[in-house]
Amino acid sequence: MTRTRTLRIDRIACTGHGLCAELLPELIDLDEWGYPIVVDPNVPGGLRAHARRAVAACPRLALHTDDGPRPGAQSS
Repeated sequence: MTRTRTLRIDRIACTGHGLCAELLPELIDLDEWGYPIVVDPNVPGGLRAHARRAVAACPRLALHTDDGPRPGAQSS
């Protein structure tokens, strides 16, 4: 049973260090002020380790990954 993993940023906690975009450039860009923009919130299986590393390295603990429902799964 495969679950999707999504990436999100706590915009209140984030202070724009930009480390997440350096560690995970495939999914995160920076805006003109240096704050992260999630290009695609869905984390592919091949990038999960990189996403975990970026989450762990965030100096403000503003980057998170969440397990989402499986694609096609019905909620009850």
